[in-house]
Amino acid sequence: MTPPATGASPGAGPSLLEPLALYGAGFAADPHGHYRRLRDQGPLARVRIAPDVDALLVTDYHAAVDLLRDTETFTKDPRAWQAGVPADSPVLPVLGHRPTALFTDGAVHARYRGAVNDTLALIEPHLLRAEVAKVAQRLIAAFSATGTGDLIAQYARGLPLHVFTASFGVDPRDTERVVRGTAGMMDSVEGAPAAYDDLVGVVTDLVAARRRRPGRDLTTYLLEHPAGLDDNEAVRQITLIMSSGHEPTTNLIGNALLRMLSDTGYGGSLHGGAMTAREAVDDVLWRDPPIANMGAHFPRHDTEFHGVPLRAGQLVLVSFAAANTQSPPTGSDPAGRSGDGAHLAWSAGPHRCPAKQPALLMAMTAIEQLTSQLCDLELAVEPGALVWRPGPFHRAPAHLPVRFTPLDTLPEPGAMSVPDVSDPVPNRVGGTPNG
Repeated sequence: MTPPATGASPGAGPSLLEPLALYGAGFAADPHGHYRRLRDQGPLARVRIAPDVDALLVTDYHAAVDLLRDTETFTKDPRAWQAGVPADSPVLPVLGHRPTALFTDGAVHARYRGAVNDTLALIEPHLLRAEVAKVAQRLIAAFSATGTGDLIAQYARGLPLHVFTASFGVDPRDTERVVRGTAGMMDSVEGAPAAYDDLVGVVTDLVAARRRRPGRDLTTYLLEHPAGLDDNEAVRQITLIMSSGHEPTTNLIGNALLRMLSDTGYGGSLHGGAMTAREAVDDVLWRDPPIANMGAHFPRHDTEFHGVPLRAGQLVLVSFAAANTQSPPTGSDPAGRSGDGAHLAWSAGPHRCPAKQPALLMAMTAIEQLTSQLCDLELAVEPGALVWRPGPFHRAPAHLPVRFTPLDTLPEPGAMSVPDVSDPVPNRVGGTPNG
C-alpha cells in the first residue's frame, strides 16, 4: 500500500491507488487524459498537487455542484489542513489561509464579499470596453509591423494587467512585479512563495500610499468602504482580485485565440467571421477553462460525500475542467452545449467568481480588436508543439506564436471610434456602486 503523503489532509489514510500527479509537464500536456483516468475512480479521486501534498479531486458534474453549494458540511477555511503542509509548499500561495472572501464563511465572508462586489461594481462596462480597446490597439501596434508575434507575452498578458493595475492605482514601475507575482503563484513551482510575497509587497506599499493620500481608484474606494477593512484585510482583498482577475483573464484570452487558430471546426472564423469572440470564449469556458482545478473545500467533520468517506479537514478540490467535459453527461450535456448557462468555469454557490462580467468583457474586446486588425493570423507552429504552463490549477499556453501580413501603419490608439478614456474607473469613488 502507498503510505499517506506528508501534507495530505488530516486523517488521510493509505490507499491502494497512487495519487495521480496534477503538476509537471506530463499533466500540462494532456490534462484531459488525466481526467479520464481519474473518472475511473468514481466521482472523487486521489491526486497529488505538489510534492508531498495530496488532495481529493471532484470530477463529476453533479458532485461538484453539490460540493460548491454545501456550506453546512464544508468550510472554506484551510487552516486545519494547512497545519500538515510544508511551510514552503508551492501550492500555499494559492491555497494557504488569508483574511479574504476566498477563505472565509458566514458573516466574515459576507463582509469581505460585499466590499469586493461593491468595488468591482464601480467599473462601468462601457468605460472598461473603451479602455481595453485602447490598450489593445497600443499593444498590437508594438508588433504589427513585424509579421510575427507571441500573443501571450505581447498581448494577452499585458492587456488585463494594464487594466487592473491602472484601476487600482498601481505605480507603472511595479506592473511587471504584479505580473510576475500573479503568474508565479499560479504555476506552483519552487519560486511560487517568493512570487506571491513580492506581489503582497507591491500591494502593501499601494495601500499605505492611499491611506496617506486617497486617489480616484479602486484601492481608495475599498479603503473607504463601510466594511471598514484594516490594512492587512485591504491588501489581501486587492491581492485576491488581482490574482484571480488578471491571471485567468490572460489565460481565457490565450485559450480562446488558440481555439480560433487551431480548431478546424472553426475554419474561416478569423477571415469570414464564422466564429464570434463570444462563441470562442464560451467554447473555452466549457472545454478548457482557464482555472481548471480549484474550489478548495474542507469537511467540517468526518462524513461521506457521494459514496466517498471524508475526514475532517481533508482537502477537496473541484475539477471544473473535468466536470464540464464529463461524458456521458449526467443531466445536462456539458460536452455538447454552447453558452455559459451551466458550466462551472466561474464556480458556483456563495463563492462564485465576482469578476465574471469584467473578465468576459475584457476577453471578448481583446479578441475582437486583435482579429479585426490582424485578419490573417495563423499559428507559427503546429498546435501539438505548443508548451503549456505547469501547475495543477490553471490551463494556459506558455506562448502563442503567430504570423500574419505585416501592417505598415496602424491607427493611433483612440483613433478607431473608441472614446478617449483615461481610466476605467468613473469619478464615483467614495459613493455607492449604484449612485
